[in-house]
Amino acid sequence: MAGDSAAFGQLVGRYQDRLYNSLVRLLNSAEDARDIVQDAFVQAYLKLNTFRGASAFYTWLYRIAFNLAMSHARKQRPTASLDRLKTDCGGEPVDGQPAPDAGLAQRERVETVHRALAGLNDEYRQILILRELEGCRYDEIAEILELPAGTVRSRLFRARLQLRDCLAPAMREEIGEAS
Repeated sequence: MAGDSAAFGQLVGRYQDRLYNSLVRLLNSAEDARDIVQDAFVQAYLKLNTFRGASAFYTWLYRIAFNLAMSHARKQRPTASLDRLKTDCGGEPVDGQPAPDAGLAQRERVETVHRALAGLNDEYRQILILRELEGCRYDEIAEILELPAGTVRSRLFRARLQLRDCLAPAMREEIGEAS
């Protein structure tokens, strides 16, 4: 039993920041993301005997966290304002790497993308996070979201279009300032 706890502790250390970063973007709340990550690891530990190994451990863990996050989001239905998002999420999510010394323009671009991402509906935001930020393969996304691969591809296509449309005014403004 002690070996199981130690091994599980290593899994927590390996995946907690990655899971937290995904959930912050999904829930638009650092506090809620911390709570869901903690709950997900507790549930994963309790259900470890149900892990069949048919998928990667992170995929299985993310599915648990995703279900908890969606359940939480349904209970919290009033949407967060952009001001609350900025307050709750703070700066860039923690990735365990030293913060690069980025310029003001870069930070503004990152904030613009985060605001646009936060403005997408849940199904588009979650699929973009999984593919573009988490680097998940289409089959992993299909498994996590319990969707057919074709649906994943079409939603990702529409999500990218919607994100592009949200970012277009900011890009025109930036190009106009550069001229």
